[in-house]
Amino acid sequence: MRLHPLLSGEMQAPPGLLRRPSGPAKLVRGLGVGRSRRDWTWLPVPAFLVEHPGAGPVLVDTGLHPSVAVDPRESFGPLAGRLNRLRFEPGQAVAAQLRARSVDPADVGVVVMTHLHTDHASGVSEFPDATFVLDRREWDSAARGGTLRGYRPAQFDYGFDWRTLDYESPDIDSFASFGASIDLFGDGSVRLVATPGHSAGHQSVILRLRGREALLTGDAAYTLRAIEEGVTPLLMDDEHRWRRSLGEVRRFVRASPGLVVIPGHDLDAWAGLDDVYE
Repeated sequence: MRLHPLLSGEMQAPPGLLRRPSGPAKLVRGLGVGRSRRDWTWLPVPAFLVEHPGAGPVLVDTGLHPSVAVDPRESFGPLAGRLNRLRFEPGQAVAAQLRARSVDPADVGVVVMTHLHTDHASGVSEFPDATFVLDRREWDSAARGGTLRGYRPAQFDYGFDWRTLDYESPDIDSFASFGASIDLFGDGSVRLVATPGHSAGHQSVILRLRGREALLTGDAAYTLRAIEEGVTPLLMDDEHRWRRSLGEVRRFVRASPGLVVIPGHDLDAWAGLDDVYE
């Protein structure tokens, strides 16, 4: 099995988004209100291609839609499209990166969605033939949510093949440090683990590579520092669940020598990634 990290553009964010300020008015200060954008940082917008020997091409998240290169409002909506500052070239769209790797986007059979926030679900419409897999709680939350909660239903409101997972079922197994896990293909190659907190139904992904594993944390951990030091981000759906999920991630990382850990939006970590892991 081969893992390709795909950089699908970058988004600008205030420092407080990754590390919540202390003291009064922390939300306002964390959002960078009244602070020059020169102090903001560029964060990677990731997606991943998994070349699976049995299932074929599998994606984790969909990155930014090609229209973002022309007008972000087409994908993100009027408000978020105006407020978000993005760096994105058409060739960074996931479908374009697949073609550059001789993979036909139409051959992608499964797309695992860590969650449905706009920077992860923008490119959903590019894969109409795929089966999309996500936590049932995330689907329910996204259907009710709006821009202020990080969702835009127009990005994913298509009659595609959506398969929701019930991590709260009594039949669900645990895996290592994670309380709820699903073996996606039944062979241990791709494990989905429930890591709610950042969003109501966030999930992370564990891949079995040759002699080691890879953990795609999604936004359960924005950065490696969040895992190592418990750095608290500004915005969460449920802080208690986020802390519990981060604890499960941390214990798994500490117990897994050789593990490839790729957090959700860590610029420094992204710069050190290999083009392909196998």
